[in-house]
Amino acid sequence: MRLLIAEDDRALGNFLVRGLEADGHEVALAPDGAQAVEGFRRQIPDLIILDLNLPVLDGEQVLSAIRACEPDLPVLVLTARADVETRIRCLDAGADDLMAKPFSLYELRARCRALLRRRREARLLLRTGDLELNRLDHTARRNGQTMELTNKEFALLESLMLRPGRCVSRVELLHSVWHMEPAQTTNIVDVYVNYLRRKLNDTPPGRLIRTVRGQGYMVVAGLDGGVDTQVDADRLTGPFGSPHPGGSVVHSPPTVQ
Repeated sequence: MRLLIAEDDRALGNFLVRGLEADGHEVALAPDGAQAVEGFRRQIPDLIILDLNLPVLDGEQVLSAIRACEPDLPVLVLTARADVETRIRCLDAGADDLMAKPFSLYELRARCRALLRRRREARLLLRTGDLELNRLDHTARRNGQTMELTNKEFALLESLMLRPGRCVSRVELLHSVWHMEPAQTTNIVDVYVNYLRRKLNDTPPGRLIRTVRGQGYMVVAGLDGGVDTQVDADRLTGPFGSPHPGGSVVHSPPTVQ
């Protein structure tokens, strides 16, 4: 799974990256709060490890930005602050777990596995209205009927259904589905959205997968909103437009400052 670590201490950040990569995760490191938010927006991870004492934007600001966009994304907060009030404030703001520095790397890895296990179980079956996507057996059904999707069509629908009601930009979709850089000129996203609309019997066009003019596409949450094939980007509110269960042992000091 994809993890994002927001930590301004480069040595500690690299240490955490190595330890979590040993558990089979894809890990990105952001050295300040602004880059953490940008990394989160570019490709939403499965879990964020968030230090509170970050430059540019502090950890509490980053947590607030994440929760405004992704209320269910697991966030584990790291803090050297000893006061109980800060910890209570973070938990009330939406942190799923909190560890005080110094901490055990082995315990942190175990807590990450627990958070990811709960997230994985909750997100194996995605539903919106009569559309169902099973990420375990790689099938899609609408109104009980199985849809035959190619791997890319499935990945595109998955990327949209993981963010119901939220615009997913063409840049995000190019990166997550085709692993392409946005500088590459292509209309492949629009072409595959049309493929999906036909296969999913998205009629009238845009009832299920809506076009957000000038931005990208979104799957309508609940499918109860009626027909609106073009949505202006400035009408969207908000601040932002397989794990290895056992892991391998990292031979490093068990306690981190």
